[in-house]
Amino acid sequence: MATSEGRSLFWRQQIKDMMFILMGISMYSFGFTAFILPEKIVMGGVAGLSALIYYAFEIPPAISLWVINVVLLALAFKALNRQFTIRTIIGVTLMSTIIGIMQPFFQLYPVITAGEDKFMHVLIGAVLCGAALGIVFAHNGSTGGTDIIMAILNKYFRMSFGRAMQLIDIIIIGSSYILFKSTEVIVYGVIFTLFAGYVCDYIVNGTRQTVQFIIISKEYERIADMINNDLHRGVTLLDGKGWYSKQGVKILLLLARKYESQDVFRHIKQIDPEALVSQSQCHGVFGKGFDNFN
Repeated sequence: MATSEGRSLFWRQQIKDMMFILMGISMYSFGFTAFILPEKIVMGGVAGLSALIYYAFEIPPAISLWVINVVLLALAFKALNRQFTIRTIIGVTLMSTIIGIMQPFFQLYPVITAGEDKFMHVLIGAVLCGAALGIVFAHNGSTGGTDIIMAILNKYFRMSFGRAMQLIDIIIIGSSYILFKSTEVIVYGVIFTLFAGYVCDYIVNGTRQTVQFIIISKEYERIADMINNDLHRGVTLLDGKGWYSKQGVKILLLLARKYESQDVFRHIKQIDPEALVSQSQCHGVFGKGFDNFN
């Protein structure tokens, strides 16, 4: 009975995640095609690179976005796990398809008109795209792009996430000067990237931050196996003693990315709904599976 309930909860959660991921990708596609492309803004990330290619060669961003991500996935295949790769392919394919549908529609029926406030359009696009990415990340989705590049740079150049993100965005946004010969385009690209990043972090509440779990449960063995096998995280077993009961207890210590928290809680609930779980924020975790020493 418990197994049946656990499976039902798992599939309900999967369906819920996919619905939110689809909503997030649709929102991003709307902000990108309705507000960013008409204003010829070049932001950071693969979406910015696909926009730059579109402005220069008129290749639809839906095509270049998908092709670039597939190439990056092939290059970073060994640095990515199977689950991330599958979710990225799904996310990128959905985004490319929806952008491919929306772009010609908004060319025929534009949301914005010439002469309106360009700065306001950039802000609206940034809020929509940032919130959309936050929704996708919060529900364990992936749109590829920067995440794949991070994996490549981290694997071959041992570069931290923050530095890699800054380097990629600077190169892509700065490249717009070659095409437009305008510092204004660069400024708008920076504004978009900053606002979108802020909104995304606000929605997801620190997706890439690290959290620490302390788990006390009689089912500690099953929970530890689940963490190893399903979440692909290491876990440490500690001996403790309840001071009131004077009985020995087993304590599991787990370090994970914040975006993995939802999976951790969901799996623990399936195994032992009465488990005692403490989650705390870590300001820095360095080592294999986390950040590098720099």
